[in-house]
Amino acid sequence: MKQGDLVVRKSYGGDVLFRVEAVRTQHAVLKGTDYRLLADAPIPDLSVVRDPESTNAAQQARIKVNESLRKMHTDREKQTAETADVIRQGMQTQDAAYFEMPGKVLHLDGDGNYLKKSMQLYSTMQVPAYGLHVHESQMSDMLYRLLPQVKPDIVVITGHDGVLKHRALNEPYSLSNYKNSQNFVNAVRTAREYEKNRDNLVVVAGACQSHFEALLHSGANFASSPGRILIHALDPVYIAIKASYTSIRETINLPDVIHGTISGIDGVGGIETLGRHRVGLPKPKSTVN
Repeated sequence: MKQGDLVVRKSYGGDVLFRVEAVRTQHAVLKGTDYRLLADAPIPDLSVVRDPESTNAAQQARIKVNESLRKMHTDREKQTAETADVIRQGMQTQDAAYFEMPGKVLHLDGDGNYLKKSMQLYSTMQVPAYGLHVHESQMSDMLYRLLPQVKPDIVVITGHDGVLKHRALNEPYSLSNYKNSQNFVNAVRTAREYEKNRDNLVVVAGACQSHFEALLHSGANFASSPGRILIHALDPVYIAIKASYTSIRETINLPDVIHGTISGIDGVGGIETLGRHRVGLPKPKSTVN
């Protein structure tokens, strides 16, 4: 077994597909390939996977991803049709050309592979986004430097997390029992020092099993994970896209956005928040360089 191998844990019934991040003397450090989970396991408990697409874990994740993507595209098509109809009625013409300004996203990710997938999805959905692969412990400092430069409408702070296996049983809500929740909390606080108004800057934070309550309390609009469960790699991205395309005149529909994620209400939650999408008239005839 070596770094980069795809493996599953025998003791968990192969429920999650992992990539080996590092091999120690008796155990391996693992990162989920579809879920934002950081874990370690004894080497004898691991089984190398030669054909990842044949595993039940990968197949189930793919089904959920496709469902989420279909909903995302359907919602966007519906919004475009409704916006065009409102503009035509207001201008009393069928030829009223308008333009859109979706909210800009700054996405910090502790996993380079997930970042690549996230940026591809932003591009597909035509959401302006700036992404950077940053270790979770460095996210607070990076945000301090980037926020004034990028001036985003939405910040995504994510990567890997997990509840420590040998945590103190009498302190279930202590941040010290989580692998990266404290780092995410620090980053959220930095974002809120930059912009205190939760409607002016929408913050999406957390990963698998993250300390949901602490993230909300520190200033996040949306966070994982209320049920301390695994969240899919694209769940934070889905929420960011929803915020980017919800009108500044409307609050993001909480039940709808949570239902649209792959993990559901045990995976993500949040508070009422205004969207960051704007429509303009008339459509410019040229762009400014």
